[in-house]
Formats: sequence, C-alpha cells, structure tokens
Amino acid sequence: MITITKTITKLISHLLKHLDVRASNYLLDIYNALLIEGHFFCLNLSKTCMRSIIQRVSHGSVVVDQKEVGKIGKGYLILLGIEVEDSNEDAEWLANKIVALRIFSDEKGLMNKSIIDVDGSVLVVSQFTLHAKYKKGTRPSFIRAAKPEQAIPLYEAFCKELENLTGKVTQTGEFGADMDVHLTNDGPVTIIIDTKNKE
Repeated sequence: MITITKTITKLISHLLKHLDVRASNYLLDIYNALLIEGHFFCLNLSKTCMRSIIQRVSHGSVVVDQKEVGKIGKGYLILLGIEVEDSNEDAEWLANKIVALRIFSDEKGLMNKSIIDVDGSVLVVSQFTLHAKYKKGTRPSFIRAAKPEQAIPLYEAFCKELENLTGKVTQTGEFGADMDVHLTNDGPVTIIIDTKNKE
C-alpha cells in the first residue's frame, strides 16, 4: 500500500509540471479525495489476495492416482488460491472468517449456524487457477499465483489455523498434484472470500 501510494505520488508530481494551474488543482483534488477515502487500495493498483471458494457440502473427497487422500461428510470444501503477496496474516484472517460464517441452517431453516455449531469438517484443496489473469488473449496467465516454496507454508498455516479453530483435523488434497475432486454441494451454497476485500 505504501509503495503504491509513493509511486502514484511521483506520477502526480510529474504530471503537475506539465499542466496549467486549473488542471493541476483539479488533479490534486481527485488525488487527495482518493487518498483520504483509501481508494488506492481497491482500484486494481494492488488487487492481490488470498482467495477462497467455500462450498457447503454434504460430503466431499479428493482422489490422487486412484487413491483417496482426503474425505469429509457435512462441512466445507474449500478451494484456496495463494497469491505472491500473501502472508500468514492473510491465512489467519481467512481461516477465522470462514469458521465464523453462519451458513448452515438452524431449526427454522435459516442460515444461522457455523461449522462448529453443526460439528462439521473441512476439506481444503489448493487451487492456483483462482488467480488466473485473462484480460489479454484466451490463454490465462497465472503469474500472480505464489510459487510452491511460498505457497506451501501458507497453505499449511491456513489448514493448521482451521484445525485450531474447529478442533478437528483439516482434510486436504495433495498440493500441486493432479486431483479428482468430488463433492455434493448442499443448497447449493457457495461463498467467495478474498483477504484484500474484507466486506
């Protein structure tokens, strides 16, 4: 955020040298308004995040080389995409947010219970393709997805935090493997959460 703001400041300073007074004042007003409102953070200048797709399932499993490596009944199947600028803070925030979600039905059929309330389980599957860039051409780029040496520790930290919060072992796929993911989406209910878009 700080680096981005400094870069924009240098750009604005350069532009001001080539504009008349009226145009300069107008540009400064826009810049100050955006800076005050914090919009530099959400203007696609630093839209990087740990991204997750949470699916409420009645059961889910992952198969690698015809061998089942992870399996749950009622709970969440989470697809997790880790980006190059993600940190342990992102993993911790995301795990806490997911566990606190109240998207399981109560006795009245309303979404009012968390995964802990229903004694559910979690299955996490690494999914770098969540960070696909497709603005140019038809072949997606995954340049913003973290490399394994960075992604694996964060993936493991996320799973460990889920275990600490739920009191259950987090089931997983196999990082980097060619996986067959099977699930029955209950609802269907699917939630997308980005750590840099904390709505």
